[in-house]
Amino acid sequence: MKFILTSMLSIPFAFYFASPSQASDWGCEVLLCAASSNPSWHDVASCRPPMEKLITAMKKPGFSWPICQGAGTGKPGYERYMECPAGWMPTASGGVRDHQASGEKSRCMRRVTTCRSRVHSSRDASGDGVTRMFSDGPSCALTEFMQRPLRPDPYYFDMKEEVSGQLTRFWFNLRK
Repeated sequence: MKFILTSMLSIPFAFYFASPSQASDWGCEVLLCAASSNPSWHDVASCRPPMEKLITAMKKPGFSWPICQGAGTGKPGYERYMECPAGWMPTASGGVRDHQASGEKSRCMRRVTTCRSRVHSSRDASGDGVTRMFSDGPSCALTEFMQRPLRPDPYYFDMKEEVSGQLTRFWFNLRK
């Protein structure tokens, strides 16, 4: 009984004192699984354990991303939002106060020239998700705002191809 209790207590400490090669192996597993795109890591049975271990570890204080030393990638990048559609630009303004304070560019904006007989504002009157703000006074200027689309896969690794030296970006998510 004493042996079983000692064994059970030592298991959690084994994770904290893992050798650098074990940590590097885990980092390489995470990197390879994150780079899997067709199918994604979610559909690769051997990728589920290291990625679920990563997701669990990220919730703990003092988390440090596991690095694959031989790959030279470091920890991944993160971009929450997709690019705005053509003709639109990212902005922190547009009437969403909580995003304005943080400076997060969570909306897309474009200026349009369209003449109207009346000057007014409309908040998504057409139902298309676009807020239209007309300029004060006799003007044909109009500013439109829309919510910036979220990325389905917001994390990425940039990996250099050995032969060409080109960087390739691999996008992934950490949803279970």
